[in-house]
Amino acid sequence: MTTIDASRPIDLASRPDNYLTHTRGFLSWALTLDHKRIGVMYMAAVLVSFFVGGVFALLVRTELLTPGQTIPGVTADVYNQFFTLHGAIMVFLVIIPSIPAALGNFVLPIMLGAKDVAFPRLNLGSFYLWLAGAAFTLVSLAMGGFDTGWTFYTPYSTTTTTGGVIPVLFGVFILGFSSIFTGMNFVVTVHKLRPPGMTWFRMPLFLWAIYATAIIQVLATPVLAITLMLVVIERTINIGIFDPSMGGDPVLFQHFFWFYSHPAVYIMILPAMGIISELISVHAHRHIFGYKFIALSSIAIAIFSFLVWGHHMFTSGQSPLMNTLFSLISFSVAIPSAVKVFNWLTTLYKGNISLTTPMWYALSFMVLFTIGGLTGIHLATLNTDVHLHDTYFVVAHFHYVMMGSALIGMIGGLHHWWPKMTGKMYSEKLGTAACIIIFIGFNVTFFTQFYLGAKGMPRRYYDYLPEYQTYHVISTIGSYIMASGFFLTAYCLLSSLYSGRKAAANPWGGGSLEWQCTSPPPHDNFAVQPSVGDCYDFRALRWDETTQGYVNDPALAAEAARNPLH
Repeated sequence: MTTIDASRPIDLASRPDNYLTHTRGFLSWALTLDHKRIGVMYMAAVLVSFFVGGVFALLVRTELLTPGQTIPGVTADVYNQFFTLHGAIMVFLVIIPSIPAALGNFVLPIMLGAKDVAFPRLNLGSFYLWLAGAAFTLVSLAMGGFDTGWTFYTPYSTTTTTGGVIPVLFGVFILGFSSIFTGMNFVVTVHKLRPPGMTWFRMPLFLWAIYATAIIQVLATPVLAITLMLVVIERTINIGIFDPSMGGDPVLFQHFFWFYSHPAVYIMILPAMGIISELISVHAHRHIFGYKFIALSSIAIAIFSFLVWGHHMFTSGQSPLMNTLFSLISFSVAIPSAVKVFNWLTTLYKGNISLTTPMWYALSFMVLFTIGGLTGIHLATLNTDVHLHDTYFVVAHFHYVMMGSALIGMIGGLHHWWPKMTGKMYSEKLGTAACIIIFIGFNVTFFTQFYLGAKGMPRRYYDYLPEYQTYHVISTIGSYIMASGFFLTAYCLLSSLYSGRKAAANPWGGGSLEWQCTSPPPHDNFAVQPSVGDCYDFRALRWDETTQGYVNDPALAAEAARNPLH
């Protein structure tokens, strides 16, 4: 297996071109070992999947516009397949890989001042495993689809007559290996390729978040892989692992599944939190407040994530003692999350805030994540969860945490690093307008569902009582508004590739190492070995009208050296 030698000096004298142009053609991308190209390919594949998953979401919301059948030909069985495909695509093909595998692949080595990840061939192999997993999902559609819900609960997944269950289980199994290999690669990269001077507590907070996420990926994902293979065995040779008539237990599947899937929630949200730490500090032009607390809170969240899976199962027959313990631990997860939020707010206080598009997404994240976290208290409380379990309240809470936080964080990070990835600046007016439209549409869609759930509307139902229709109409209108915002975002970013002005090396005024290389970066990331300093000290930077970006000012740097922050 090829590894990167961190001690070899960086020299681009013989190859000064950027990673987009140094070699051309399909094979140069398909066989590339360059982490930046692999990250771009991941991002393109994830965004295509996001479009497909979003289409299924709109179909679900359109069908729920009226009681009974709304879309001709969409029966209850077809509706079940719609929401199952929406959930499976969004979770396994979009949100889980979107930040670690896509943005993380692009940014992490450059933030470390390295030329690549530790194992470039394993990195490319992980991408092709992701493609293989996605292909099995398509095969499942050709074989009749699947309607088990994205959680694949037994006995639905072991008894359903649709033919696509086994292919999609194999697909998610393969996607799990892609996630494990990516996590292993990142752990080794952070441990072995940090440059001289970059101690653990001088790393950017995004790297701390990716590192904590990678640990979860490596430790939790094998449990999901084994569980899904047990379901395949159950369907093919019927040995009764989850069948009570043969001595099995269907609730055992839920324990296995949520032991992975609750940590997987933090595979989705932790990297977004790392992005928000970067966005708030850079676009407020202020040193991040409470650096060590934010860094260690990422590790604390990773640890807690393995201890709370039972709060998904308060109504499944667990003992009162276990329910109480899981409830208490679920409340405790709020502590490291609150540490991050309060430190972000303190960073913004008296900051020189630039209301750029990334900052708008950061502010949106903080609002949506706070709503998601506060509504999680209702679901962690035993007496209220009994009423709210499996209602639209859970759907709303889940989307505020997963889509309103994880996905909004990813899109904010994409805007933040878009100039670095492409060498082009997008329209701030379009980007900001799209963010505001998404924010409004999202809240109209999902805040309404808190009311639906509190009034008893169960989730995953094809039909409903007439008194719920007004709320469903409002929620569906919100989904159309949100979709228009996403299409405007796509137009804003893609049009910048043709009409955007050239991006400076440091358009936002960031202090971490990725802003020391050109936009887009050279093939090996840096023409000279970058200097490591405090990545949140912006005092040596000044705006340069010529380059339309920030540059290091020796006089300001000397003044900063005479007056250290700490």
